[in-house]
Amino acid sequence: MFKDKLSLVPNLPGSYQMRNEDGSVIYVGKAKNLHRRLSSYFNRTQTGKTKKMVSEIADFTYIVAESELEAFVLELNLIKQYNPKYNILLKDDKSYPYIEYIAKPYPKVKVSRYLSIRKKDGKKLFGPYPNAYAARRIVNLLNRIYPLKKCEGSKKELCLYYHIHECLGYCSKELSQENLVKMEQEILSFLNGNDKILVKRLEKKMCEYSEALNFEMALELKKELEYIKIVMDKQKVELHDLINRDVIGYYFDKGYISLQIFFLRSGKMVGGKSAIFPVVSEAIDDIDEYIVNFYEKHEIPKEILVLEDMNGELLEQLLQVKFLTPTRGSKKKLLEMAVMNSKINLDNELELIKKDEYKTITANEELKEILGLSNLYRIDLFDNSNLFGNFSVSGMVVFKNGNPSKKDYRKFKIQVDKNDDYHTMKEVVYRRYYRMLLEKTEKPDLIIVDGGINQINACKEVLKDLKVKIMVCGLRKNDHHRTNDLILGDSYEVLELDRSSNVFHYLTRMQDEVHRYTINYHRTIRSKGSIASVLDNISGIGEKRKKDLIKKYGSVAKMKKAKLEELEEIVPLEVAKNLYNFLKDFH
Repeated sequence: MFKDKLSLVPNLPGSYQMRNEDGSVIYVGKAKNLHRRLSSYFNRTQTGKTKKMVSEIADFTYIVAESELEAFVLELNLIKQYNPKYNILLKDDKSYPYIEYIAKPYPKVKVSRYLSIRKKDGKKLFGPYPNAYAARRIVNLLNRIYPLKKCEGSKKELCLYYHIHECLGYCSKELSQENLVKMEQEILSFLNGNDKILVKRLEKKMCEYSEALNFEMALELKKELEYIKIVMDKQKVELHDLINRDVIGYYFDKGYISLQIFFLRSGKMVGGKSAIFPVVSEAIDDIDEYIVNFYEKHEIPKEILVLEDMNGELLEQLLQVKFLTPTRGSKKKLLEMAVMNSKINLDNELELIKKDEYKTITANEELKEILGLSNLYRIDLFDNSNLFGNFSVSGMVVFKNGNPSKKDYRKFKIQVDKNDDYHTMKEVVYRRYYRMLLEKTEKPDLIIVDGGINQINACKEVLKDLKVKIMVCGLRKNDHHRTNDLILGDSYEVLELDRSSNVFHYLTRMQDEVHRYTINYHRTIRSKGSIASVLDNISGIGEKRKKDLIKKYGSVAKMKKAKLEELEEIVPLEVAKNLYNFLKDFH
């Protein structure tokens, strides 16, 4: 099909872009040799995801680069520009929690999440902790054992924490630098992996409570001690050089890559990340792409251990960190363990992944055929929610290739609070697609509104005014609030769907997701509206203090449980008393 065009492609490094019949970029790749790589797509029999991608190629373009590194950088930039459907994306990937130690102006520990962490940031971060519960529990324990600063801001009077000996009185007292330095050294030593100091402190406190006949507190600390020992025992590995490193192993079989990343911090295993994804290009190239995307959102350690056949040198240049391939000893055993875990994960999950993928792709293809669309990659779904005309909101969820793309979800607080689905739909559709035109972002192939002809007409009217052509359909529920009918926006024909079919379950899943997302947002808005109304009754609480209280408590129920001392951390004492007394009588 592309014989003549392929003959003109040079034997040089570069990036190539596969395009469908609409001219849209569906895949971006890199190659040491463009001619050889591009030819491989069309001169051999393909399987799996690659076969499907090749079936959609109507044309290809390429950009020649000076080196493989330059080709890699070019590929990454083009992926960000085009967001191609067949490139590996870290869908809904979360940032892991870290424990952050803050030295100035006062010593403090907290759980932090950072989407992008680099050494130059200068933050004292320990982790990552894939288990957020463990991170929070360790922070709470450190706050109980050490007199760190716990309140926000700077107060003129000593607070409750000082009087119960859980704070040194940072706001109002001159402190001994010697004591502060010793405390900081102990905390940092523990966070770096030395649990002996904290264990001794816990045992000492337990004895003090027991001697004072406070057996409840002694038992509570005993449980904390047992938990810390379990956490630390799980983290121990055979490395004692205190270097922060990651270990990356992979296993490739039946068109799928299983990747396992271990996080080692200060010689201890603190968790890991596993991923399974289909190969579209070459296995190693897809791994390169995944690794670079991963470290855009996560801390880059001092060194990364990888297998010999991985592009360590190339990744080292791009990420500016040592990539090593150990040949013996404990490091090699860790790498072998990562590979073994990759194989186990793939063996255990492959059939389930393929089954789910088949169902999803089949359902998406069926829906495309039913609607007569030439392409169905992105679907935008809308739902509205209000309470007797108040706190009106809308939610938009996005499905790409049959799967939710949560980074594209959007919330809309409706500007006019009234129970009017037609005008609510017009407002939200206008805001969404006017912005799409303004920012030249991705256009969906299909819009689904949660409702019937009224909502369809509202959506179509706005799209017509904006001169945007997108098919619109409506999903109507039955009396039991379950998915019932699919209504075509052009003819208003009600399609009868087989209740046992993949496409019916697919539509139900999408409708449930947009409803869940919108209702959760509505509850948040309603809760904040309720708490704001309560705070309006308290003298001395302006917009700034109201915002701080809403941020901390989020609801009236949570604020009612707050102690006077806790409210005093945010507002002055007299205002806190008024609020506390008001909340006691509030129903």
